Amino acid sequence: QVQLVESGGGLVQAGGSLRLSCAASGRTFSIYLMNWFRQAPGKEREFVAAIKYSDGNTYYADSVKGRFTISKDNTKNLVYLQMNSLKAEDTAVYYCNANGDSWGQGTQVTVSS
Repeated sequence: QVQLVESGGGLVQAGGSLRLSCAASGRTFSIYLMNWFRQAPGKEREFVAAIKYSDGNTYYADSVKGRFTISKDNTKNLVYLQMNSLKAEDTAVYYCNANGDSWGQGTQVTVSS
């Protein structure tokens, strides 16, 4: 089992930046793909970004491409989501997800316009 804990959410003005962190523990050696998802009120959870551990390749939803960057620190079992040029429509609870199986509890991001 992999346990995930997100942090770094908060309230920010449109155009601002936030960096989310996801700390992994447990069977971290089994992680091959880490994802960020988000869920806005009244909407379904949607994919935001992913990073493959084998080659470091990254993937982004079109809505965040060019504004968000996913990265990882293997030594600390941390995955980050740097979010720049934030928009009101980025407001959501952000979740990290390992291998499509394990989920964190989420961190709230609110962008005021």
